[in-house]
Formats: sequence, C-alpha cells, structure tokens
Amino acid sequence: MKISMILNGKKTEAEIDADMLLIDFVRSQGCCSVKRGCETSNCGLCTVFLEGKPVLSCSVLAARANGCKVDTLEGLQEEAEEFGSFIAGQGAEQCGFCNPGMIMNAIALFRENPDPSEEEIKEYLAGNLCRCSGYEGQLRGILNFLAWKKQQGGAS
Repeated sequence: MKISMILNGKKTEAEIDADMLLIDFVRSQGCCSVKRGCETSNCGLCTVFLEGKPVLSCSVLAARANGCKVDTLEGLQEEAEEFGSFIAGQGAEQCGFCNPGMIMNAIALFRENPDPSEEEIKEYLAGNLCRCSGYEGQLRGILNFLAWKKQQGGAS
C-alpha cells in the first residue's frame, strides 16, 4: 500500500507493507533518533509526534499516519538543542540512548504545560526508561530549563 505524510516538514511517500510499524517507516526514512527499546510500548524511546501529540511509534501502524504530520527529533532540532543542553549540563545524558525519547516527551510537556510542578513532570515522563541515570539528572535539567525560560520572560 502507498502512504503519504509530512515527515519533519517534508512530503514523504512510500510503498509499505500493511503491517509496517511507524517506527520502522520513520527509521527507513533516515530518522535514526527514533529508537527501538522494549518492543512493548513501555520505554518511550520510540516517541514521535503524530499530529503534534506524542505517540509510541512501535505501537502505531505506519498506515495510520497516512495523510498526517509526523515529527521526530530530527525535525525539532531548534527546540531540542535549547532544552538538551540543560539535560547534558546535569550529566543526565550518560549513554545517551534514552535522550531522544526523553527530549521528545519533555518538548510535549512544555507545549502542553509551560509551568508544570515537579510532580506533574514526574507523572508526564513516567513512561520513559533510562537505565543508567536514575532520572534525577533529567528532572534537575527540566527544572533548570523551566527556571531559565522564566528568567528569559518567555513561555516554553
């Protein structure tokens, strides 16, 4: 079957098998930030934005994205770079494998709730698996980023 979508701002068309997952499709299009982790929709590594909302691409058929807008970290570099340095500044990037999914979900959080409490941040990011940092660095990075945004006088 043939599908068409706007992937990271660019019209993309391809012939796919009906059972192809969105993760496999975006990776076949060069979006290597989208990672395969648990294969059970529990780790957050495969997060993409489908019509602006975070979804686990390992649980969505590529055909469901036909006619939609899909963004990966490659398409959100400006937002990601601004926030990512705060995560790195806390040493939370250790192996870096979880960073793309964590950053995608943090961007979604900032878009939905520009001034979250610490508890809201923890709840929102609960589906992101990081095996080496213990999450405290990511939490400090998010809190520092939000404080910096307030100092800048801008909303996330």
